[in-house]
Amino acid sequence: MTDRSESRPAWSLADLGWSDFFAGQILPDEVELLPARIATVHRTRMTAIAQDGPLRLVLAPNIRTTDFAVGDWVLADPRNLLMQRRLDRRTVLQRRTEGSREPQLAGANIDTLFIVTSCNAEFNVARLERYLAIANEAGITPVIVLTKADLADDPRLYIDQASALQRDLAVVVSNPRTGNATDYLRPWCGAGQTAALVGSSGVGKSTMVNSLAGAAQELPQPTGGIREHDAQGRHTTTSRSLHAIAGGGWVIDTPGMRTLHVSEASAGIDELFAEITELAPLCKFRDCTHAHEPGCAVRAAVADGRLDAERLARWRAMVAENRSNTPGRIKPGGSRPSPPRRTRAGSEAD
Repeated sequence: MTDRSESRPAWSLADLGWSDFFAGQILPDEVELLPARIATVHRTRMTAIAQDGPLRLVLAPNIRTTDFAVGDWVLADPRNLLMQRRLDRRTVLQRRTEGSREPQLAGANIDTLFIVTSCNAEFNVARLERYLAIANEAGITPVIVLTKADLADDPRLYIDQASALQRDLAVVVSNPRTGNATDYLRPWCGAGQTAALVGSSGVGKSTMVNSLAGAAQELPQPTGGIREHDAQGRHTTTSRSLHAIAGGGWVIDTPGMRTLHVSEASAGIDELFAEITELAPLCKFRDCTHAHEPGCAVRAAVADGRLDAERLARWRAMVAENRSNTPGRIKPGGSRPSPPRRTRAGSEAD
């Protein structure tokens, strides 16, 4: 990708996902700068898409590309394409990898997260819940997309399990090889809308991106199969990239992930496990861990069949993981502690 492309049609800023949220950040001395949206992030370079098409940004020597995400909005000098600054994000999708000090940016300014999984041994409830917690925390609408349903004996079993993961969660069944992925996903794809795809390797994300983008994209995403004996896939996407969706909107493809660590996702966990969150205030003790305390409303719900014991166990595991990965003290319920109360003498009370 060089400076500009003559073959691409011009887009409006609204087509690219621009909104009043970003326009309101433009300072008086920046009105002549060029708004552009990050399309790819590499170690030493970044490409973007502006109204006239793709371009390669010029970066100052002190710029760290790891501070930017695909989907970010930036301002550049229209004369030399030197990037000036990044605008604040409306949403950001990030994850923490094992041993990493900082979260890894997966995408920015995303409206919908398509969580792709297969109707086979790759389907993993605990992993799906982690994706949902991260999406919830980011303020991104999650949608579960089930692939390979045609190979399952009873795809309804997978649909029912996915639907039970979170209240009002959308679950769709898609077979992108038939070329109809846009039909299933159309409610979340449209002019100015941005979706991202996440999931393990081999579940069909790249094939779905190609189907969404249509024949107009310059370089289709490489695709690979999945080993049916163990449902493990091969890594075909190695970096994140922004693609135009045929008919409007944008989609971000991401590399496959087999490990996913939850951190700084207290609100997202509370939303995911709403049935537990709503019962917690009824417990006898305010700091109830729902493990052994008397008068626990959550354990009472398990005892009388209103709450699944395995669901509670996964909640407990995720809260513990979030607490250990999040800087600062976290309450057993997953939320950050309230500011310390003060006594009349002004000292802090526990």
